Amino acid sequence: MEVKDSWREKGYVDEPIPEGIDLNAEIRRMCKEKNAVILAHYYTEGAVQDIADFVGDSLALAQWSAKTDADIIVMCGVHFMGETNKILCPGKKVLVLDLNAGCSLADSCKAEDLKAFMDEHPGYKVVSYVNTTAAVKALTDVVVTSSNAKLVIDSFPQDEKLIFGPDKNLGNYINSVTGREMLLWNGGCHVHGQFSLEGILKLKEEHPQAKILVHPECPAPIQKVADVIGSTAGLLKFAIKDEATEFIVATESGILHEMTKACPQKVFLPAPPETTEGIGCSCNECEFMKLNTLKKLYNTLKYEWPTIEVDPAIAEKALQPIDKMLAISKQTLPPPSL
Repeated sequence: MEVKDSWREKGYVDEPIPEGIDLNAEIRRMCKEKNAVILAHYYTEGAVQDIADFVGDSLALAQWSAKTDADIIVMCGVHFMGETNKILCPGKKVLVLDLNAGCSLADSCKAEDLKAFMDEHPGYKVVSYVNTTAAVKALTDVVVTSSNAKLVIDSFPQDEKLIFGPDKNLGNYINSVTGREMLLWNGGCHVHGQFSLEGILKLKEEHPQAKILVHPECPAPIQKVADVIGSTAGLLKFAIKDEATEFIVATESGILHEMTKACPQKVFLPAPPETTEGIGCSCNECEFMKLNTLKKLYNTLKYEWPTIEVDPAIAEKALQPIDKMLAISKQTLPPPSL
């Protein structure tokens, strides 16, 4: 179906939804009809997570897409996740809900800038966070996620010279737990970088029994007050298994939906962000992730657009560090069941 110029300009299908339609039922019908699978990140809105075939963090979503037999992959997340799916599945149609769903971390590291930095530091291997463009991955020796970053870094000899990017907070954390001195790219996530230490400590005073769960993309002062530092999936697993009944969660607030579903008897408190005077918010949200909506999911499946395409030459180079990451991760992390 031809894509309208207005849709191209907006980056998503803005066709009105028929009145009275059951979105969930229609989405599931189209998935069956088109042999499509829906993947959703933990940071998307609850309605999108609930209808997805698989919900996970970046590592699990990459593992899932690498082995699915669907003809169409619908990635409910951000642009780099769609690129990763396309790199892993070049023969499949990969759809995203909104081309405007970018990532501040990916934007903080341009391929040409990384290449110049590499030229200034010859003899270094490059480790790139998955939150990067395909062009950056193509310059990389191995990709990591927050779930497996330590595992991947530990696979290198202790004296290996490494460049790590783009998230400096995750890089600092990995340096601290591995004893490394990796050169760090000066990038950061705009969501994880704006949590309020004062607000978290105030919440802790009000809920003294609550455990503080922190994502390693958060700055060091936030990490220092954490009971647990881990990936989104790691924090979820800890909350499920731990005996505590209250948790203060310092990562994007979308994960609270899955935490509450998995542990309805427990209380999850979103760590507050820094706020400007007169503007308050009880949680910290990624506006890019929240561009994924049920209505856009319906239209994306119906019109099979927007599609993700990656230059074949770049994709071929980018596949190698992703495959290396997945191979290392398989040593300790079982692939998701389909």
